[in-house]
Amino acid sequence: MTDQVVVSIAKEAVLTILLVTGPALGIGMLVGLLVSIFQATTQIQEQTLTFVPKIVAVLVSIVVFGPWMLRILVDFAHRLLSNLHAYIM
Repeated sequence: MTDQVVVSIAKEAVLTILLVTGPALGIGMLVGLLVSIFQATTQIQEQTLTFVPKIVAVLVSIVVFGPWMLRILVDFAHRLLSNLHAYIM
C-alpha cells in the first residue's frame, strides 16, 4: 500500500463524512441563526430556547435524510471493501 493510496482513501473518507453530516449540520446552523435572531429582536434570553429547537431540527433532519445518509455510507464501505485486495497488493 503506497502513500498515494492512503491519501486517496483518507480524502474519500473525509469527503464522505462531510457529505453525510452536511444536511444535519446545515439545518442545525440555520435553526440556530433563526433562534438567535428571534432572541435578539425579542430580548428573550432563555437558555432552553437555544438548544431545544436545534436538537429537534437535527433529529428531524436525520429522520428525513437518514436513508440517503445510510446509502452514501454503505456505498463508501462497499467500494472500500471491494477494492481492499487491490490496496494490499
